[in-house]
Amino acid sequence: MQRLSARSLSALAAIGALILAGCGTESGDPGGEAASASAGRTIRAQKVMQLTQVHDETGMTLLEGPVFGEDGGLIVVDVTAPEGEPKVIRVDVAKKTSRTLHTDGRGAYTSAQFSPYDGRLYLSDFAHGEIVSLAPGGGDPRTFFSGEVDGAPMNPDDIAFDQEGDLYVSDSRGLTEGKAHGRVVRIDREGGGAAVLAEDLAAPNGISFDADYRGLWFSELTENRISYLRLDGKGGVTSRHTAIRVDGGLAQTDSIAVDADGNLYQGLHGRAAMAVYDRHGERLATVELPSRAEGLESATNVAITPGGTKAYMTVSGPAGGYLYSFDALAEGVRQSNGG
Repeated sequence: MQRLSARSLSALAAIGALILAGCGTESGDPGGEAASASAGRTIRAQKVMQLTQVHDETGMTLLEGPVFGEDGGLIVVDVTAPEGEPKVIRVDVAKKTSRTLHTDGRGAYTSAQFSPYDGRLYLSDFAHGEIVSLAPGGGDPRTFFSGEVDGAPMNPDDIAFDQEGDLYVSDSRGLTEGKAHGRVVRIDREGGGAAVLAEDLAAPNGISFDADYRGLWFSELTENRISYLRLDGKGGVTSRHTAIRVDGGLAQTDSIAVDADGNLYQGLHGRAAMAVYDRHGERLATVELPSRAEGLESATNVAITPGGTKAYMTVSGPAGGYLYSFDALAEGVRQSNGG
């Protein structure tokens, strides 16, 4: 087994805390078929392909951040990939092949999304408190933002862009200490200015604009709730409220995607399933894996094909990291493509 540097061990410790907090102490189906039946219909996802195996160096694999590029390739990140292993992966879903898009000796990337402003691929580095970007083809790495925001460093988890290219980040600060110090942070599209839009949050994770870009949905992993942050169109906040309380059992709320009809797809960490709600909070469906799927514990995020309804969900656990597909309730848009 490769010996890890002190810096790498520190980064992996931070990611390990993130994963343990998300997965809890047990795995399985806490709600079961009866719970799914009482909360909308069940959608069965089908296996597309296995992308990763558990890494010896880190003892885990965790796929996140699925996003389609303009060339039709699906980009996925492996949060716990060690140095030398693919950290950003490009998948040809039609051919069921994959290749390394980017790797390095430092990053622990938890999300990915293309900017509407400059077309580059943006990644959140949870362990180092940075947002980095790559050329669409995977080269030319740049640090977009690093350092403190209002006197405290970030643990950026998921990201979302507004139509002008400004970046909104779920900052899971306080997760490793079990403290509600999390924030939603806005960073201007040049990377020069950052502002806190919401604070004192319980490990915020998923973040996505609604269908009309009037506000942000964000989930708090350790409270199993989804909140709504209404914006004024100028980067300011006009109101905030708890919108949906997720009955996750042992599972916790992970990433969020929004389709063209405004439906929310809420990933579950600790259960290989995804809860689907309409914008009024009604549970419409639960996306489930086939009963024969074993060793998969978390369905973290989903990308819906832009202009289509084919959805690709990242699923991970002791069996490895996989892509599963299902038919979404509406077409894919920017808010259901990365983050």
